[in-house]
Amino acid sequence: MAVRRRWGVLAAAVAVVAAGTAGAVAVTHDRRGQEGTEPGASGAVTATSGSPSASGSPSASGSLDPAADLVPVPVRAAATQASIGDPLFPGLGNGGYDVQAYDLRVTYPRADPRQTVTLGLTIRAKATRRLAAFDLDYAGAGPGAVTVDGARARALRRGQELVVTPASPVRAGHAFTVAINGVRATPVAVRPGVAGTAPFLSSRDGTVLAGQPNGMHEVFPCNDHPSDKALFTFTLDVPRGWTAVANGVSTGRTDSGGRTVWHYRESHPLATELVQIAAGDLGVAQLPAVGPVQRRDVVPTRLAGSLLPALAPVSGYVTWMQDQVGAYPFETYGGLVVEGELGFSLETQTLSIFDTGVLGSPSAPQRERVLVHELAHQWFGDSVAPAIWSDVWLNEGHATWYQLRYAAEHGSLGPLTNGAVTTLDGYMQRVYAAADELRARFGPPGVPTSGGQGPGQGLFNPDVYDGGALVLYALRQEIGADAFTQVERRWVVVHRDGVASSADFAALASQVAGRDLRPFLDAWLYGRTVPPMPGHADWTTTPATSSGT
Repeated sequence: MAVRRRWGVLAAAVAVVAAGTAGAVAVTHDRRGQEGTEPGASGAVTATSGSPSASGSPSASGSLDPAADLVPVPVRAAATQASIGDPLFPGLGNGGYDVQAYDLRVTYPRADPRQTVTLGLTIRAKATRRLAAFDLDYAGAGPGAVTVDGARARALRRGQELVVTPASPVRAGHAFTVAINGVRATPVAVRPGVAGTAPFLSSRDGTVLAGQPNGMHEVFPCNDHPSDKALFTFTLDVPRGWTAVANGVSTGRTDSGGRTVWHYRESHPLATELVQIAAGDLGVAQLPAVGPVQRRDVVPTRLAGSLLPALAPVSGYVTWMQDQVGAYPFETYGGLVVEGELGFSLETQTLSIFDTGVLGSPSAPQRERVLVHELAHQWFGDSVAPAIWSDVWLNEGHATWYQLRYAAEHGSLGPLTNGAVTTLDGYMQRVYAAADELRARFGPPGVPTSGGQGPGQGLFNPDVYDGGALVLYALRQEIGADAFTQVERRWVVVHRDGVASSADFAALASQVAGRDLRPFLDAWLYGRTVPPMPGHADWTTTPATSSGT
């Protein structure tokens, strides 16, 4: 679940380590498997294939101890009717079908951000086995009538599941359509501490969604797991004078009888946790394109004069990220700003959400780190989604890595760390010093644990962010900068619009390097203690004081 996670170790974390404490590198973070028989919308999760190519000079780090103390690697369980098999969220997602597309329709009766809205949706899916009944994740109000292929179906609530029994069983391999009406959702007011407690939020100016990692099924019935991505269309009916926006591109609007209906389409597979719909007294600024990438920013109309300039540098960040990893994966990108203290920023696909606490900061480096982080997620986490939630280091570690890289290259790392470090190497040395403490408290990067919270609630912890970035730094040290760049650029091409795992990442890195890197990455991702850093034999860690694994 997302709190102000995106900022990485940075000032607070490095200050802790620089002071010589044994405490974890305290990141401020955000919310938020492999099953061969029932892949998500983007296909089965498998190790990539291709001819290896050696690039760069491997470091002389030596071989790793085969008896290294590793924690068990998370494995996706076989799906059931009520679970997709995620080890961190066993009740999330559902087996038996693969969603192809959602058509979501939302009506806002009045110009009141606090109001209850009504929703209807159509789900197109393909059965992966015979379905006498199937489940959708749902914990909201309603629904009313449910049909399957036009015939009335029985729908019963069972905990956070909507159990649908069609009039006739759905054949294996059959494409079927589910229509649901009478869904209702009421937003919760933005306030400090709201992060992770509600996916549908209201402010003075309108409403937004923030469903990561497991909240979107409180708003509408869905298969609420990132491994089942799908296409989306949105029809948003609002009172005239309000503006409505959603993921993807606008496909038009109509005005009639004091109402405006806005239409959007996301033509790239989208995980439910990254759905964004906002409506209210909002202004949409259409900015100059960055090559083929259309730019739009959405802010409260009354605050446009102060907030739009804060978002303006994003166009330059898009250019920089494309130089690092290749073409931006979608048609459009922008920021959506909410007044108040959300406690998080979130990379909802093509339209990241921020609050005025971030964008209103007088510190340009502080704004930069969050804006770069969420932009990097469009490649890592959005276009390429995690196979299971334990693979979230692939999202957060990468976004933190590019956030830090940008800061180091543009002279803003020093201001963000109160002058403690000014180089990427210096920053990573301090993260390395705290690595064993991070692993003891939160689990290794590839096996996030609760950190003393409820199951899955410690998912977005410091070791996922900075520990994940440390894994990437170690890989670059091991295979060389050129080979590492190839891994990154190939990763976002091979798995674009898809779902991938830590095993897939190790397989691709091995192909590029021309040797098996699985033992190396296993030690970094699953070791109870951090391995020696290639090229930095003098780096040491602070002994851990607690154990969470």
